[in-house]
Amino acid sequence: MIYDADADLGALDGTTVAIIGYGSQGHAHALNLKESGVDVVVGLRPDSASAAKAKAGGLEVLSPSEAAKKGDLVMMLVPDESMGDVYAQEIADGL
Repeated sequence: MIYDADADLGALDGTTVAIIGYGSQGHAHALNLKESGVDVVVGLRPDSASAAKAKAGGLEVLSPSEAAKKGDLVMMLVPDESMGDVYAQEIADGL
């Protein structure tokens, strides 16, 4: 079992984490990081039904490309079958 005291979140001070996707994994990671005091942005398509959920959780929502540009650390948490397309079309140019 790992507890909050086991992690040094100081390593993320001043770091923005971009979470691309807000399904079961993206949702959990984004909220856990936010609740731990980490600056988090979520990257979603403008027509995503998850955007309202992320905003309701107090998260900043940007397009995937803008989130990737803003993030110092980018976590790709989209379905496997769309990972390559999202990366090529939205993320690669911003890294």
